[in-house]
Amino acid sequence: MRVLLTGGAGFVGRHLHQAMYERGWMVSAIDLTPTPAVIRRDALDHFRTSDVRFDLAIHCAAIVGGRASIDGSPLGVATNLALDAWYMRWLARSKTPRAVYFSSSAAYPVVLQQPGPIRRLVETDIDYEQPGRPDATYGLAKLTGEQLCQYVEAAGTRMTVFRPFSGYGSDQDDSYPFPAFIRRAKERQAPFEIWGDGSSTRDWIHIDDLVGATLAAVEQEVAGPVNLGTGKATSFDELAQLVTAAAGYRPELDHIKTAPQGVHHRVSDPSRMLDFYTPTVTLEEGIKRALAN
Repeated sequence: MRVLLTGGAGFVGRHLHQAMYERGWMVSAIDLTPTPAVIRRDALDHFRTSDVRFDLAIHCAAIVGGRASIDGSPLGVATNLALDAWYMRWLARSKTPRAVYFSSSAAYPVVLQQPGPIRRLVETDIDYEQPGRPDATYGLAKLTGEQLCQYVEAAGTRMTVFRPFSGYGSDQDDSYPFPAFIRRAKERQAPFEIWGDGSSTRDWIHIDDLVGATLAAVEQEVAGPVNLGTGKATSFDELAQLVTAAAGYRPELDHIKTAPQGVHHRVSDPSRMLDFYTPTVTLEEGIKRALAN
């Protein structure tokens, strides 16, 4: 299978690239920032100029950079609007028969993610005819990308849309919460810093399971949209306690309530994913691996 992978230098892209290579797929990787040793072409240039047809395209490339980037650089994140639009135009022009679009749980309406009882987000909570306000310009770009997928399907490309929740792993950039917590625990920081009041929750899914679910969906020709998550809500206080306990100490927690913290609850209903893939890595196991790395 000849595959075009965008975002090949990023966290999800690196792991997808390795997994597809191990399956014997022929993968061409591009990204927003070419690196001569691995990524030899800029993704935007490719989308604008290439007519090469692949058997499958997987689009992971995006500007994210964690919560501080989403809140602090809204125009930079909005670059994703142009990136996704050119991706869709390339799919239609090249007549690539199958494609994956990585959306985000940030596309869900923020009104469904407020303090109070946890609402597990289900795929139908996004209504393309009357969508609620997504999370910042990042969520807006992803919501727009999902809507563009419908037009690409009408042009002949079968699309699979994924909405990953809080993906994590040992080699993730430190601007994300999980690796930041791991670093603090390795340094045995005390007190232990947490952005916000510690009560907000996230749905943590290990990178091995993000990749496993993606490739299972491709191989089984699942359409979408599909949540990629576990359905388990873990507060930031609970995450800190799990990480520090695994590191062998119990520090006081220092809540930085003025720091960016995003929505209060963001937890998936993973029922649709569980029809074709079951996660294998628990949060406790993921923490153990990261601390050992």
